[in-house]
Amino acid sequence: MPMEFKRMLEHVLEKKPEITMEGLKELIDDKKRKIGAGYLTDQGALFLVAADLGISFENVPRSNTGIKDLFVGAKDINLTARVLSIYPLRIFAKRESAEQLENRTLTVYDENGTIRLRLWNKLAHLPDELEIKPGNVIKIVNGYVKSGLDGKPVINLGEFSSIERYEGDHSIPSLQSIGLNVAQVTTEQDHIVVSGILKSSPRIMEFSDSRGEVKKSLQAMLSNDDSSRSLRLAIWNVNEANIPRILKLNSSVRIIGARIKQGNLQYGNGDLEIHGDEGTVVESDSGEKNENVIMLRLVSDGRSDGGKKKIFYGIDEQRNLFSVTIEDDLISTQVSVNSVIQGVPSRVFGNSLIFSHEDTHIKSIEDNSIPMLEESVTKIKNTDTIGQMYILEAIVLQQPNASDVNTRTGNLVSVADTLIGDDTGEIRLVGWRENSNQIANLKVGERIRLIGAILTAGRDGRSEITMRKDTMLTKLS
Repeated sequence: MPMEFKRMLEHVLEKKPEITMEGLKELIDDKKRKIGAGYLTDQGALFLVAADLGISFENVPRSNTGIKDLFVGAKDINLTARVLSIYPLRIFAKRESAEQLENRTLTVYDENGTIRLRLWNKLAHLPDELEIKPGNVIKIVNGYVKSGLDGKPVINLGEFSSIERYEGDHSIPSLQSIGLNVAQVTTEQDHIVVSGILKSSPRIMEFSDSRGEVKKSLQAMLSNDDSSRSLRLAIWNVNEANIPRILKLNSSVRIIGARIKQGNLQYGNGDLEIHGDEGTVVESDSGEKNENVIMLRLVSDGRSDGGKKKIFYGIDEQRNLFSVTIEDDLISTQVSVNSVIQGVPSRVFGNSLIFSHEDTHIKSIEDNSIPMLEESVTKIKNTDTIGQMYILEAIVLQQPNASDVNTRTGNLVSVADTLIGDDTGEIRLVGWRENSNQIANLKVGERIRLIGAILTAGRDGRSEITMRKDTMLTKLS
């Protein structure tokens, strides 16, 4: 751990009396210029200058350091920091042997910077044993700094290192004090805390990473308090243990350990986006209270999600529409269109319900109090909530337009749109990818029914109806 800067200067001048204080400061400035602005403090540069001069600080009294003072190659690091993110335990084998290694990464910060902390082998279990959570202050003992794959410094903790909960005095800002709200997000940045209002039902979707492995992501939209700005939230390789069981629409949420990047018009509104990963934590004021038993009438056949689940649409007694995902072996042969089901979902994400084997039960019942599909159709003039799913019946009014759109990654994506109307008004209908073919094949004058399409804000500021991946489009006779 570095000593006081003044004492370090004195130590170098003692070892190299031919160098003046002015000359030493010039060497420090020159080292900072060569390494690059923003990477080194004067103290960090002095470590490198001393190494060039063959001088060690090993036997000189030292003091605690801050993140800004760290550099690749620093040893014996003692640091007090606050935890921002905790990543899952990883187990892998050495290439040259069958020996298994364990590691775990944390992101920590102090008043001047943020850095990754990597725990090896037995230390990788300490966050669980010490019940460390984002927001806790920890003391890092006897760490060493190596370069990460991205070239940035990473604190490593090995056999002779440790971490412990720290309860003493410190000046490290809290998670709440470093947080931004959606309205305050203005630039691309890493390692942030951002809060907003949940304006669309979160969806957990599967995707393939660069190695072809199938993983899950969570997608949603967050807005500021007056809904004048909305940002897309995408958490890749999401750790479902870091997400509340219940996330209700219009609840306040806080995203801990995210980054801000430029958005993609293909997926959002082109504004900045909030991206997370397996270390990101989502907090909500929805709470974790036990959800009441939910009763729904299914208004669609179950469609396979490509795995061992089926996706239905269902309506409740108040004609609210839900996307309902049910594991195959929870579904009885009696469950079909117009069946009424009753159960406690394992997850509630806005108007998406997930029934799995985790804390759930479901059964088919007889009940006539829930409206039928035909009674739950919304008129176009009443589609007034962005992000809300609807059941619509309308007539195709224009010949569909189909085209290919270039994404930022250089891929061509198909998109199609048309104008639909009923006796209350007209609205544009849009479909991307596989949904574009369904719209492109529509003909003027055809009557259609949409189940599960959502209201979105178009590029021209007008609302439009967008088909989701599992939206059902049916031609009516």
